[in-house]
Formats: sequence, C-alpha cells, structure tokens
Amino acid sequence: MRYLLPLLILLAPLSLSAKQPESEKLADDPTKVITRVGAGYNNSLKFNGSLAFGERHKIGGNFNTDLSEWRFGGSILFDIGIVNFNLSRSEYDDGGSKNNYSVGTFMPIKAFDTGKWLWFGMAGANYNQGEIQGEKEHFDPYQNEIMQQSTNYGGYVGTLLLRPLTERWTFKAFGGLGRGSNDYENHWIGAGMSYKMPKQQTINVSYSTSEDSFGSQSRVGINYTLEF
Repeated sequence: MRYLLPLLILLAPLSLSAKQPESEKLADDPTKVITRVGAGYNNSLKFNGSLAFGERHKIGGNFNTDLSEWRFGGSILFDIGIVNFNLSRSEYDDGGSKNNYSVGTFMPIKAFDTGKWLWFGMAGANYNQGEIQGEKEHFDPYQNEIMQQSTNYGGYVGTLLLRPLTERWTFKAFGGLGRGSNDYENHWIGAGMSYKMPKQQTINVSYSTSEDSFGSQSRVGINYTLEF
C-alpha cells in the first residue's frame, strides 16, 4: 500500500475524474460501482457479481462450480480512480496453482484521451503463494509431475482500453506485466467485445493469454451480466 499511494499522487495530474454518474459508464468500465450478477464460461462454468454500498464502495467476486478458481474482494472509488483489494485462486494449464493477495488501482488517463478511446492505467502490489511444476531429476515416463511450493511478493502495471463502436457494441483490449521476488514474473494480454442489450444486460466475449512463473493460461470466455 505504501507504494500504491505515491503512484496515485504521481498519476493524478494525468487522470480524468472517475466520479461521473454510474449510469453513463460503460459496462466494462473498471471504475463502475454498481450491483450486478452474471454467469459465463471460461474453461469452466463461472458465476460472478458485485454489491454496491452507496456511490463509492462495493464488494464482489467470481467462482467456478468446483471452487478450484475464485476471487473475492472490495473496491473504494475516489475522484481520480478506484482502489481494489482482492484475494483469489488460479489454476494453470500445465498443473500449477496460485493464491494471490493484492491491492491495486484503475485510473482513467487524460493524457491519452482521444475522444474515442477510453484509457485506464492499472498498477498494484501483490503477494503470491502456490505450486509450480518442478524439473524431474531423470527421464521417467511413469513418474508423476513434481510440484514445488513457491512464494513471492511484487507488483504489476498494465493498461485497459475501451472503444465504443456503436451505442451497443464496445471493443476492449488489455495487457500488463508483473515482477517480484524469487525471480517471479508474469505478463498477460487479451481482447474482447461487449454487446449491450435492453434492460441493463450485457454479453461479453473475450480471449486472453498469460505467462506466469506458476504456469500459463489461454482462455476464450463468454459472460452475461445483469445490472440493477
């Protein structure tokens, strides 16, 4: 947290106000404080939602049906951006897993405002613990995977871009990277499209891929949300 506050101060002159009416914000706007529920498929069936308390606070999360992957956290909206606190668990395609504890922020960036694209900077600090796939001492086709415990702490930076194409269609792209202790590193990139339906409903389709010291992921997902 001590590194996040100075970062907010440095970026403040570049940022737009995040405190515009929630009804005017896009469904994918990360500074939106609203109550919603949703469900989708991203390698497995998942449910998600958030509950707003007033205009500045919310809690939310997501989980899959067997609880092998989940996220829970809370957010506080400030005039220049939103601060998020999260606990999560992820599983990777090559067998690794990670528990993550993080505090981070999204801030709309004025310096890159073109009138068409909406730019958000993201940054934060985290602590990770989990299992990574270790190297086998010798080749044995019948030997089970060797998993090793790993812990680290570090930080990340990234960006999210939103581009409204019509009143109903919005394109998004995102990416970032992180570094930490014990040679930890990760990076991610992705893109997607959202379609706004009547009565505050949205369908989102996206693709993302990531490389992490704990493993790798490549996911195609579809998600439906209903706002209240």
